[in-house]
Amino acid sequence: MKILIKNGHVIDLKTKLDGVYDILIEGGKVVEIGNNLELSNGDVIDANGKYVLPGFVDAHCHLRDPGFEYKEDIETGTKSAAMGGFTSIACMPNTNPVIDNEAIVKYIFSKAKQDGVVNVFPIGAISKGQKGEELSEIGEMKFAGVVAISDDGRPVKSASLMKKALQYASMFDMTVISHCEDLELAEDGVMNEGYQSTVMGLRGIPSAAEEIMVARDLILAEYTKTPIHIAHVSTELSVDLIRNAKKRGVKVTAETCPHYFSLTEEACEGFNTLAKVNPPLRSQKDVEAIIEGLKDGTVDIIATDHAPHHRDEKNCEFYSAANGMVGFETALSLAVTYLIKPGHLSLPQLVEKMCVNPSKILGLNKGLIEVGKSADITIIDIHDEYTVDVNKFMSKSKNSPFNGFRLTGTVCYTIVEGKVVVREKVLL
Repeated sequence: MKILIKNGHVIDLKTKLDGVYDILIEGGKVVEIGNNLELSNGDVIDANGKYVLPGFVDAHCHLRDPGFEYKEDIETGTKSAAMGGFTSIACMPNTNPVIDNEAIVKYIFSKAKQDGVVNVFPIGAISKGQKGEELSEIGEMKFAGVVAISDDGRPVKSASLMKKALQYASMFDMTVISHCEDLELAEDGVMNEGYQSTVMGLRGIPSAAEEIMVARDLILAEYTKTPIHIAHVSTELSVDLIRNAKKRGVKVTAETCPHYFSLTEEACEGFNTLAKVNPPLRSQKDVEAIIEGLKDGTVDIIATDHAPHHRDEKNCEFYSAANGMVGFETALSLAVTYLIKPGHLSLPQLVEKMCVNPSKILGLNKGLIEVGKSADITIIDIHDEYTVDVNKFMSKSKNSPFNGFRLTGTVCYTIVEGKVVVREKVLL
C-alpha cells in the first residue's frame, strides 16, 4: 500500500531536511520527498503541526525472551517499543539460555519475524554464559547477525578477557558494549551511596564502582586502539573520564538513559522499589553532568535500558527487589520534558541521540529519512501533554517510577518498513 505523509515538519540530519514536506512511501521504502505531493489511492496521513522524524533506534533493551517470558517476550516488547516510537531495537543477551551462540541468535530473528512489530537486532554475549571465563563464539554470532557484544547485567571482571574481546570484536568491525561495575566495590549495595541511603538505612553503591571500571575500559580501548561503547553512564566523573578520553582520541562512545537525566536518588524515598535500577539513580549534580554530557556530545546516545520485571519482583522489600524499569513508552516524553523544553537539547540534537548515533554505533542502515531507504518513520506531537498511566502500557510489565507523572511529547504514528503499526496513538 502507498502511504503519503502530508504537511509534517520533517527533520533528517543526513539529508539536512528541516521544514514542512510531504513524504511518499511505496513498497516499504521512501520514494519521494517534496511539497504538494498527491495520492489518489492509498493511505494519506495528515501530519500538520507535528514532527516527522526517523524511527527511533534503541541500542540497549531487554526483551527477556527466551527464558523469562513471564516478564516480557518479543511480541509484547516490540509492541511496547512501537508505542514509544521505536522502529529498531537491540536486545541484550542476558536471557536463559544466554545469547552466546548462533542457535539462539537465529531463534531471536525467527521469533521477531513471526511475532515482532519492529526491527529486532540481537546483541551477543562477550563471554560464554556471561560467566566472564572465556569468550563466546563471537565470529559465529557476527555471521548469524548480532550487531554488538556485551555481558550487560554483569561486568567483565577480567581485564585480560575484556582486552581480548576488544581485539577480537574489532576484527569483525563490531561494537563492544561495557557494563561498567566493580562488584567488589558495589558490595551488594542497593542504591546510590550518600545522604539518602544513610537516611534510609540501606547499603549504598559508591559512584566509584562505576567510574573505576569506566577508567579501566577506556585505558584498554586506548591501549588496543579499538572502539568501546560505555553503557548507561550515570555519574559526573564517568562523563568527565569519557570527555577527556575523547579529547585524547580514544575510540569511545557512550549512552545514558532517560531516568539518569530525569530522576535522582530521592525517587527511592519511601523504599520505592520502582526506582531501584543498576547503576542506581544518583545525585542532582550527577544529573546535571549527564545533561551537560548530552549537550556537548560526550554522551552520544539515549538508550532506554528497558528492563521489564514481574510485579512480584518489585512488590517486595528493597534489598530483594529486582533492578530495572520499563522504558520504551516514556522515553520520548521524558526527553522532551527534561531536555527539549528546558532548552538543553534541540529537536535535531535529539534525533542525533535517538536515531542517527545509535544506528552508527550498531552499524545499522537506520535512523534516516531518505529516498530509496526503508520507511522507518515516527510522527510526534511535541506539545501534547499527558499523564503517565502504566496500566495502558503495551509492555507485559508495568515497573515504571513515572506512573502519574505529567509529561509532554507523544508518539502519534510509528511506521516500520512502510507499515503503519501505531496510528493516532493506537497500536494496530
